[in-house]
Amino acid sequence: MSNETRVPNLRSNFDVGSTRWAVRRAQWTAMGISLEDQQKPKIAIVNTSSRLSVCFAHLDDVAVRVADAIRQAGGLPFEIRTTAPSDFVTSAGRKARYLMPTRDLIVNDVEAAVEGAVLDGVVFLSSCDKTTPAHLMAAARLDLPSVIVIGGYQRGGTYAGCSVDIDTVYESVGAVASGDMTQESLGELADQAIQGPGVCAGLATANTMHCLAEAIGMTVPGSAPTRANSEKMLASASKAGARIVEMVLEGLTARQVITSQSIENAIEVALALGGSVNCIRHLAAIAAEADLDMDVVGTFEKKGGEAVQLAAIRPNGSHQVWDLDEIGGVQTVMRTLLPRLHGDALTISGITVAQRAESALPADGIVLHDLDNPVKPEPGLLILRGSLAPDGSIVKVAGVGSATRRQFSGPACVFGGEDDAIDALGRGEIKPGDVIILRGMGPRGGPGTVFAASFVAALNGAGLGGQVAVVTDGELSGLNHGLVVGQVMPEAADGGPLAGVEQGDKITIDLDRRLIDAEPTRNGEPVQASDSKKERGWLGQYAALVGPMQGGAVLRRPAVS
Repeated sequence: MSNETRVPNLRSNFDVGSTRWAVRRAQWTAMGISLEDQQKPKIAIVNTSSRLSVCFAHLDDVAVRVADAIRQAGGLPFEIRTTAPSDFVTSAGRKARYLMPTRDLIVNDVEAAVEGAVLDGVVFLSSCDKTTPAHLMAAARLDLPSVIVIGGYQRGGTYAGCSVDIDTVYESVGAVASGDMTQESLGELADQAIQGPGVCAGLATANTMHCLAEAIGMTVPGSAPTRANSEKMLASASKAGARIVEMVLEGLTARQVITSQSIENAIEVALALGGSVNCIRHLAAIAAEADLDMDVVGTFEKKGGEAVQLAAIRPNGSHQVWDLDEIGGVQTVMRTLLPRLHGDALTISGITVAQRAESALPADGIVLHDLDNPVKPEPGLLILRGSLAPDGSIVKVAGVGSATRRQFSGPACVFGGEDDAIDALGRGEIKPGDVIILRGMGPRGGPGTVFAASFVAALNGAGLGGQVAVVTDGELSGLNHGLVVGQVMPEAADGGPLAGVEQGDKITIDLDRRLIDAEPTRNGEPVQASDSKKERGWLGQYAALVGPMQGGAVLRRPAVS
């Protein structure tokens, strides 16, 4: 007879005497895990740690803190490593084609590790751009008790008496290309721009998705935004470790939290803050993994008809992400937006959004405005449709400066990649009034979305950001600003109208009418940055499986002929 005491309702506790029980017991006993601990709730800590990028450099220590909290709460932690994509490091290879595909690679990696071992719950350590949506997608797919721990933002530095950060570096490349800055100065600036671990210190994709993870209800309250390795951030990590064990015993799983209502709440927060354009495809992917029958692009469009912008966080304005942190973060935003939210949506705390909001701070009126006194009387993100984007496209209107025309018509300058466009910028061939078309660079066209973000940053660095429009199906950064129309759908590789644009065609963008048109509109042959059929390895597999952007660019089962 076994002297083990069975803990009821844990899927991880195999039948005593079975093969699975025996071989696992042999493995774990050899690792020093006691028989008593082997019966406890078994929690995966998904750690996207990497020494390739400062975004993840602190997560090993955070994992230790989470593990300690899990043990103290009566659970048994197991750390699991996955790939760790950094938008500023992993983007170096193949024109950033690996970035978007790593999101779905993480989801599959988590599934294989957690389901293969039959663990009971998951704590996700989320940091750079693709990790937070990947973790939310994995949580939705597995439908286990799950908590997101926010890795936090990095501190910037000082150069030539001015505050600088990675955004400053990014845009200064354009100043070098136009001759307004030396390469030596750029190097010195880069050396001072980052003064600690964490993600970009702006409302780019990473911080946007951190905020939306909390808006969905998948973090402990007060998690986002937060400075990496701050006492607040580390305290949230400990709370997450304790909470996940409670969730396992309560039976509170991810799909009870990730619902159509909670996705709609996240959309309201994204519209109010003017989050990254990339959040739309990520929210669509999360909804798809949760098997929600939901048109995320259409929901953004519908809710954007009445939404207003409540904050102007860099790169959208003068306030910093830590200013939002100091006035209460996402919980203050949720309290302010409560009349527009599903207040009865459940959170991982076991209470509703409205109940969480009861303890949140009110809007301060400076960093975060009230609904009746917005920063702008329109949302921070707009969906544009028209002959060039019948399935929609996105403008981060919060990042469109007051000097930029809201109605913009100009001749198309067509490029198949950002390098050619940056070279043309350096030669002075891009003129005010031009509409730059960067196409064939979407998930299928790359395959894996190809960077267009560096060109947009270079354009702003060269002083042309308010005078030139950019239209693309490629990968943008949440740090980009100016009149940039992204995620044009269908993408050119699917034969969308973007594929038919020719040099000199008149392109019209009208933010007030939420319109993007091309004259003439042609049906073009699919345009791709490279031949996906010749791709080997992961990118070849991704090309064969990835779905359209409007559905979140999630992986699909291959068609059966």
